[in-house]
Amino acid sequence: MKTLLYIGNKLNDSGKTMTSIDTLGAELEKIGYDVKYASIYKNKVRRLIDMVWQVLKNRKTVDYVLIDTYSTLNFQYAFIISQLCIALKLHYIPILHGGNLTDILTKIARLSRLIFDSSYINVYPSDYMKQEFEKKGYNNVISIPNGIHIKDYEFNARKIESLDLLWVRSFSKIYNPNLAIDVYAAIKKEYRASLCMVGPDNDGTLLEAKRHAAVLGVDVVFTSKLTKEAWIAKSKAYAIFINTTNFDNMPVSVIEAMALGLPVVSTNVG
Repeated sequence: MKTLLYIGNKLNDSGKTMTSIDTLGAELEKIGYDVKYASIYKNKVRRLIDMVWQVLKNRKTVDYVLIDTYSTLNFQYAFIISQLCIALKLHYIPILHGGNLTDILTKIARLSRLIFDSSYINVYPSDYMKQEFEKKGYNNVISIPNGIHIKDYEFNARKIESLDLLWVRSFSKIYNPNLAIDVYAAIKKEYRASLCMVGPDNDGTLLEAKRHAAVLGVDVVFTSKLTKEAWIAKSKAYAIFINTTNFDNMPVSVIEAMALGLPVVSTNVG
């Protein structure tokens, strides 16, 4: 049996959005891999310490280290863990999620080389990201798209009689939730419309969004975090999925929306 150490933010039980460390990790376990995880700690310093400790503790038994790699502050832990793996002669595989990683390749080119040149292989969920990395001279790349269990999503062809908008993401500055409220306020002046925003607060942006809606005088439904089953059930009442991010790669929420039959209106990113 192959042993994997999966490095990422495993924070679903702490009220954060479920990410690939939760979904992909579970799938790998189903097909026979022994998967260990780091880390579940909400405090970033404690989380990083646990990640380092887990690499050191499992260095003699682990076959591969998977590293969720984002373009925000979490890029730093990906760099630290990758360099530790190099020192310990461990195979590591960055799984690249951050839509702004292409900018990082230019802004901090040297650090990027230290991570991505020495990896066993780099995994990208979109051909776009793969092409961008190849332009920079990276050849050890493979594209594996994000996936969903399609049977869990009932496709409903929408008859759009009013512009009922659904937004599903964690409330973070990079996902620009206020743009959804701006769009809704503009639409509401001329059409029958509504807006529901689903997701946990990540950096205080949820409170900012509620204040922004109040300033604009629009009635937005904020549900906070819902289970996947709950927001899928709620989606039946909405006609259009809106994706407002500043940076993006291949978000699972957009794939889920399409699987549900929701037309998607998105910013032109990634």
